[in-house]
Amino acid sequence: MLDVVAVALAAVACVVAGLALRRTPSRPAADGVDALPEDVHGLRQEVAALKAESADALRHLSVVRYDAFGDVGGHLSWSLAVLDDAGHGVVLTSIHGRSEARTYAKSISSWSCEQQLSPEEEEAIEHARPLGG
Repeated sequence: MLDVVAVALAAVACVVAGLALRRTPSRPAADGVDALPEDVHGLRQEVAALKAESADALRHLSVVRYDAFGDVGGHLSWSLAVLDDAGHGVVLTSIHGRSEARTYAKSISSWSCEQQLSPEEEEAIEHARPLGG
């Protein structure tokens, strides 16, 4: 019985709080947030500049892990593609053998490479490419 009374009292408190919020007039913020729309043009210019700058950022990444040799398991070899929006960047590959690991870097330009790419490197580049790109 006491639980029902507590729930009913909580519901009444929520209704009263909601009515109080509706009746409270909205006031402009003291920190000048309402002045923001006056500088919309400046904000749009800043957003456009940030968009142009981010196009050159190496932000498309993909890692493909695999076994380079049949006698070494655990997917310890890998190829990593790091590219910008235009497909310029680098593919890093580390081939892990039983007694050594070798690392290679290949330059990528417009989503392709002048050097021969391994199937894993091609897969990493393809997975790094943005959808519709």
